[in-house]
This record gives sequence, structure tokens and C-alpha cells, in this order.
Amino acid sequence: MPNLPPIRPVTLAEIEAARERIRGTVLRTPLVKLDLGKDGPDIRLKLENLQPTNAYKIRGGVNAVAMLSDEAKQRGVWTISAGNAGQAVAYAARAAGVPCKIVVIETAPQTKIDRMQALGAQLVLTPFDVCWRALETHEFPGMDGTLVHPFDDHNFIAGHGSMALEILEDCPDVKTVIAAIGGGGLVAGVGAALKAKAPHVKLLGAEPETAAPLSVSLAADAPQEFHAWEYSFVDGAGGRSVIQRMWERMKPLVDGDIVVTLEETRKAMRLMAEKARVIAEGAGALPLAAALSGKAGDGPIVCVVSGGNIDLAKFSELIAI
Repeated sequence: MPNLPPIRPVTLAEIEAARERIRGTVLRTPLVKLDLGKDGPDIRLKLENLQPTNAYKIRGGVNAVAMLSDEAKQRGVWTISAGNAGQAVAYAARAAGVPCKIVVIETAPQTKIDRMQALGAQLVLTPFDVCWRALETHEFPGMDGTLVHPFDDHNFIAGHGSMALEILEDCPDVKTVIAAIGGGGLVAGVGAALKAKAPHVKLLGAEPETAAPLSVSLAADAPQEFHAWEYSFVDGAGGRSVIQRMWERMKPLVDGDIVVTLEETRKAMRLMAEKARVIAEGAGALPLAAALSGKAGDGPIVCVVSGGNIDLAKFSELIAI
């Protein structure tokens, strides 16, 4: 295992600098109120599915690649992904003229595989278990160049924090922000900005019932593996475990976690399509499903719609009555 830098908090200054650095590439996404009727909860959708790669990961990818040295750029970059981080790093690498390789989880949707290839990345399809070990060890045979880790990367996380600055500007009275948990990079970035600028705002994770390692980790007050892990259409979230380094990042920032069923997630996807004409992938719908559970308290609640990279035939099948 390579000698990794020690974990340290992401500062507000680093997040603000990242925001400026990525401004020309990354969209300032809208915050849209979901109309649930006069008696419904006040829920706002942060539409990261509208990014150029249809997912929030582009914020971290562009920041991380921009901060590489000239020598590192020449050697190229690589990452490990089920699709969204891969697209983000490939997009940033192509813009910077940097070679890019991606270790891709072999169950990744074909639509995500096609997009990564279209961005010029070289793909290595790999079983989930092998990918997860590589995420833990930061190593994979035959990969040279610089690893832009899809969540355990300080500069990647700082880029994600830019999203929270936009949320606070567009909804200053926000009470709770909910974000999906995969590896933990999203909540680490959003949480760092929220704790620095608005520490009264609650930050909650959302996980599917089939892959909820943060929930069991919070209960045990230590990073845990989720032994009942199952693959589902929520491929952009839900890891097998909380990695120790990410536990150190998340624990001071996250105020809780809500586990939702696959059926609740599917209904949230349908509701967004019906009410707001939003196409969200499974991971992007988790926060709305969590907010609708009633466990997130009063609004305004901001739900991060983290991505919309889903095959349209699969999306149609999932939202059908």
C-alpha cells in the first residue's frame, strides 16, 4: 500500500479556491423547489444531474486534475469507478490533454461505460470485490500515473465542497442537507463547507437497504463492513464498507444516516420525473427518498440529486407503475 498523506480537514479557503478553479468547466446547478402541495414538506432539489457529465463528481475531478504537477500530467491519471467518477476524471483529463485509464466495476451500466470510452479513457473491466480492494489499498496491477481516487482524495473532496457554497447562497434558511453515501467523498466535501459556514445545518447521509455500511458504522461508532451487501440499480452509492480513512473524514461532519428501501428509491425517481421532469439515477434519488421518510425533520431540506446517468430503458422500467 502506498504511503498515503495523513487525513486533515478540508478548509473553507481550499473549497473557495476550488470553486474558482473549476468555474469555467463546472455548472452552477439550480436549486429547485419540489412542489408537493400546501401540506407537503419543503424540499429543494440540487440538480447535479445537469452537470456536463450528468453527475456531481465533475467538481472533484476537474479540481484534482487541475492541481496536478506538469510531470504528473505527463505520466497520466487513473481512477476506479462504477461510472460517474470515471466520467469526471476522463472529462477533466481530456480537457487537460492528460492520458486516462479507468478500472471499471464490471457491473457498471452500459450507458456509463459508453460515456467513459467516448471521453477517450482506456477501460479495464474488473469484478466489484477487486475494485473495492483497490479503493482500500490505492493500488491496482498495471496502473501507472497518478491515482485520482474517487473519494479518498483531498482535492477531489474540496471540489465537491463548492456545491455547499451554492446551496447556502440559494437557500440561506436551509435546515438539512441530505446526500447519498457511496465512498463518502460527497458528504466529506459538502460537510466541510457547511460546518465552516453554517454549522447549525444538519448533514444526513442516505443509503439503500442493500448497501448501508455508514448506518452500521455510526451504530458501532467505528468503521464497519456491510455483510448483507447486494447489487442493485442504485449502483452509484452503497459500498461494501466504510474505509477507515473515510470514517475519519466523515465522522466529524455527518449528523446521521437514513436507510431507504429500493421501493422508496424507485418511487422517489418516479416522483422527480412526474413533478419536476428530472431524470435521476438510483443514487440521485436516495436523498429524496430519505426526506420523504419523515426522518429528516422539517424543511427546508435540500436533497442532492447527485447524478442522472441511467440507461433510459432501465429508467422507464423502474418508474413504471
